[in-house]
Amino acid sequence: MIKKNKLKVLVIHGPNLNMLGKREPEIYGKHTLARINENLKKQGEIFGIDVITFQSNYEGAIIEKIHQAFNENYNGIIINLAAYTHTSIAIKDALLMLSIPIIEVHLTNIYKREKFRSKSVISSVVTGQIVGLGYRGYFLALKGISEMLNNCHKLDKN
Repeated sequence: MIKKNKLKVLVIHGPNLNMLGKREPEIYGKHTLARINENLKKQGEIFGIDVITFQSNYEGAIIEKIHQAFNENYNGIIINLAAYTHTSIAIKDALLMLSIPIIEVHLTNIYKREKFRSKSVISSVVTGQIVGLGYRGYFLALKGISEMLNNCHKLDKN
């Protein structure tokens, strides 16, 4: 019996997200990044997905991780670019080379905050966007990618 390769999804956390639970918990919540990552990996196991998590405060490191995802044939990406959401054309260009599902996640509703936060430079290249649901957004993104990768809930079925 041939064993199907396990699906791989990369979760990228941008700058300052390593401080979740400590930094402005009234805005970003009390869950730590370690807790979110641990629970994402557990949820991934249920979906048959190997969840690889990565956090960096450096734009170049995030770009290199996206290149790695391309070179190693990852099946999907969940990405919270934090402040780079509003500024990084370089990360957008890196994402453009991918032909896999990419879900953009934001803990807060970026459209209800300061005006400069309402612009996402990557929104035009991602598959979908989840905002304002706190840490739950990551889990909804993982569920969505799982369904996309496993062709669940096809709308074209009659």
